[in-house]
Amino acid sequence: MEEHIRIQDDLYFYVNGEWQKTAKLPADEPFTGGFFTLSQDLEKLLMKDFDTFTKGTVPSGIPAFEDSVRLYRKAVDAKSRSDAGMKPLFPLLEKLTAIRTMDDLNAVSGELAENRVPLPFQILICEDFKDSSHYSFGVVDPPILLPDKTYYAKKAAKKLILSLYKRAAKKLLTFTPLSKKEQKQFLADTIAYDELVAQKVKSHEELADYVKSYNPMDIEALHQALAPFDFNGFLKQLYGEDTAFTTFTGNPRLVDEFSDFFNADTLHLYLHWAYLHTLFAYAPCLSVEIAEAADSYINKLMGVKKAPSVEKRAYRLVSRIFSEPIGVYYGRTYFGEEAKADVTEMVKKIIATYQTRVEKNDFLDDETKQKAIRKLSTIRIKMGYPDGVNPLYEQFRVDESDSFFEAMTRIALIRRKDELSKVHRVVDRNEWAMPGHMVNACYDPSKNDITFPAAILQKPFYDLKQTVSENLGGIGAVIGHEISHAFDNNGSHFDENGNLSDWWKEEDFRQFEERTKAMTEQYDGIPFHGGKVNGALVVSENIADNGGMAVTLEIMHHTPDADFKQYFLNWGRVWRMKASEKIIKLLLTNDVHSPSVLRANRTPLNFAEWYKTFGVQSTDKMYIPEEKRISIW
Repeated sequence: MEEHIRIQDDLYFYVNGEWQKTAKLPADEPFTGGFFTLSQDLEKLLMKDFDTFTKGTVPSGIPAFEDSVRLYRKAVDAKSRSDAGMKPLFPLLEKLTAIRTMDDLNAVSGELAENRVPLPFQILICEDFKDSSHYSFGVVDPPILLPDKTYYAKKAAKKLILSLYKRAAKKLLTFTPLSKKEQKQFLADTIAYDELVAQKVKSHEELADYVKSYNPMDIEALHQALAPFDFNGFLKQLYGEDTAFTTFTGNPRLVDEFSDFFNADTLHLYLHWAYLHTLFAYAPCLSVEIAEAADSYINKLMGVKKAPSVEKRAYRLVSRIFSEPIGVYYGRTYFGEEAKADVTEMVKKIIATYQTRVEKNDFLDDETKQKAIRKLSTIRIKMGYPDGVNPLYEQFRVDESDSFFEAMTRIALIRRKDELSKVHRVVDRNEWAMPGHMVNACYDPSKNDITFPAAILQKPFYDLKQTVSENLGGIGAVIGHEISHAFDNNGSHFDENGNLSDWWKEEDFRQFEERTKAMTEQYDGIPFHGGKVNGALVVSENIADNGGMAVTLEIMHHTPDADFKQYFLNWGRVWRMKASEKIIKLLLTNDVHSPSVLRANRTPLNFAEWYKTFGVQSTDKMYIPEEKRISIW
């Protein structure tokens, strides 16, 4: 504990101050501490395993895992990748440069989409908000070059960030068949087209209002709005005549004003923009030098000083592509059944306690309470890792004769076609949102389930040898956090089946919105590293933090030998984080989570247990008047 800091003034630095002084930020990472240290340690563990498997026998029982090892061998073969350079991508780039007219583009739009060449909109296949048992086809915002729309109004920041992008793009373009004059023109046109697109897309604050991303539009209406892009012809290339599925847009303004940035006069700008985006998208499939050139933009943006090693880059790439097989391998090898059973029981206890708290809630009508309890009672728990691997991964075959590029692009095409085909399938509620080796957790409003990968069930979040109080302040509060997402400003709009539904009484929801507004205001405008917290951007996560602490503190009152000091100390410990100054400022604009320091320090202020445990007085910094304290759930 930091001796010269009073806990009543700063929980985070009281717990983490000494660590904050001595912790070293890895040269090839933007973060360390908490979630990130666990991720980095896990990465080292699995990299060591992969290195062993490339030289010997691969564990049996997970066929797709064997393919992941074969792909890893190809990824670490830097010489073969270097010899190929960008040549494997040339055929796709030539398809793009051969397009001259709108008719040319419309004739190959389906092929481009399947091969991950960006169209002037992105495709999102997701559970239909009104019928979560089926998927819907969405037309959503295309990518922009800057981290958030708001940066385009900040002249100095815009100029700086674009200079980083241009440097990376210029390097990538030198590997292409384009002449120097063409390279210069393609880059200039990309910047020009991005400026047009950025005027239409949503900011991260707008995207944080999840419900407003669902705006049903039938196919014919989209076809008319997206002209001169032939949307009907595009769907026929992908699906033939079988287009009996629902469609929506994530951003009505984008669709309504589509012709402002996509028309015959801007076609050449779009094509050059698409060319650059394709280079960045395919860079990981090419040589290490090309991959590093593409990564240099985001690395500079985040303050990363050094590119990761070939081996680390290879592991990360393979880990993303074969996420579920590797997660199952990790879970079976390193995750204990005793821990799984213990945490599962903790989840059940937290859900039961949540139900009790809802019953005692002072702003809900009895009818609304019963519907909330029904939603809680049907939450599905996914703990550790799935029992088996999605059969899709069995198609990700990697042959010894494949080049790295061939293996990567074939797998990407299989995955893309499978994603597109979901519109004709019933939603599989057994699918996991996160693999077992991910240090994270989540709630899915469309499935009404919570996922806790095995990798997060470690110290400081959880350990069988930690006290119950420490575990409740760690993984317990995280569990409560994820459950609370079922009733945050987004999740509250979905019923127990994952369907968008007005299941609240009108007056109940009005009072909930008042509390949501208060939570927004409690964080909005807090100065942080030269910027300010955007309360509207982070409100959903703050509601979840608040709910997670409320329900676990309730359990603490019914736990023998409960130690509230241990609870709050571990709460402060799990949020420790050290990061580059660049990434801290970047996250203020586009992360829906509050900065870690504030998550540690602001959440306890709303609860009487904090004040009683440490004798916090009105003269202390970690104090707010009782009338300003918020507890929603």
